[in-house]
Amino acid sequence: MSLEVIRKKLSFLSPNLLTEIENTSTIVSIEKNTELVREGQFIKVIPIVLEGLIKVFSRYEDKELLLYYIKPSESCVMSFSASLKNTPSEIFAVTEEATKVLLLPANLIPNWLKSYPAFNQLFYSQYNVRYTELLKTINHLLFDKLDVRVYNYLVEKRKMTQKNPLKISHRQIANELGTAREVISRIVKKLEAENKVKQQSNHIEIID
Repeated sequence: MSLEVIRKKLSFLSPNLLTEIENTSTIVSIEKNTELVREGQFIKVIPIVLEGLIKVFSRYEDKELLLYYIKPSESCVMSFSASLKNTPSEIFAVTEEATKVLLLPANLIPNWLKSYPAFNQLFYSQYNVRYTELLKTINHLLFDKLDVRVYNYLVEKRKMTQKNPLKISHRQIANELGTAREVISRIVKKLEAENKVKQQSNHIEIID
């Protein structure tokens, strides 16, 4: 493992902690669409994204709901919380694209939090961000029409992936927004008629 890679992404941590992380953690490269965390799993490692993108979502029966993305230099606060409480995960996490992840051993996290106060910054600052994002998701669910949610979802995915057009199916959109594929097909066709998006074969382009 390269300490330089870790230092670049986690520059706010102390040299001693960076050395401990180098000696106890691993960096892994993970292919796109790989499940990292599943519901009911006990968390043994805490991921920090170095490159790429991970999506975190909840699932009920055959429906999914996208909660948030984990970008470079970020971690999963839901996994962090579950590991501290030693409770099963309540979320799923899947790589949105090819991703390089630093895996921290969960059993060492409590001691690092006590010994290195700056380490708290990595997680607790994200609690506020995730809380705000979850409130925004709830507001969208309660108050926005589905066509607004679909368009905002596409815009957010373009922002996260830095890709346009997006290689995405109507079924994937439906799964992540917790609705039916047929509904998404109608809405995307409506957005296309409004000149907001353009459909291609397995791609959707957002028109600015």
